[in-house]
Amino acid sequence: MIRPARPDDVPVILKLIRELAEYEREPDAVEATEADIERALFGEGAAAHAHIAEADGEAVGFALWFLNFSTWTGRHGIYLEDLYVRPEMRGRGLGKALLTELARLCVERGYRRLEWSVLDWNTPSIEFYRSLGAEPMDGWTVHRLDGEALGRLGGGD
Repeated sequence: MIRPARPDDVPVILKLIRELAEYEREPDAVEATEADIERALFGEGAAAHAHIAEADGEAVGFALWFLNFSTWTGRHGIYLEDLYVRPEMRGRGLGKALLTELARLCVERGYRRLEWSVLDWNTPSIEFYRSLGAEPMDGWTVHRLDGEALGRLGGGD
């Protein structure tokens, strides 16, 4: 079952985020707290959204997303920040169900794109996404400013 996240899901969402970080070989990279996740998903002006995949009443996966915008289409889209299903629950269609729900929201709301990034080494996920018809955006490289570089640029130094 796929459903929108509720405030009482925040602890399990953070736990799943930490599990994803371990899977992605970055176990110490998660700085987010429950308060951060609650504020982002349910606080005033919340701009992030999440859906939960449940099996037997237990949250076993999630999709966390936010709106993006394409100047070329003049429309919003969904950017999928994280998609994760616990390893023992994979192969049961939960990942596909989460993506199907996001695609359904795109169609229903007139959004033109559903986009995400995937690590180059994550062959199982890449194959899964391609099986759904997703195409890699060859020729595009993600760039990021964070930490000291972000502070220098944003601080006017």
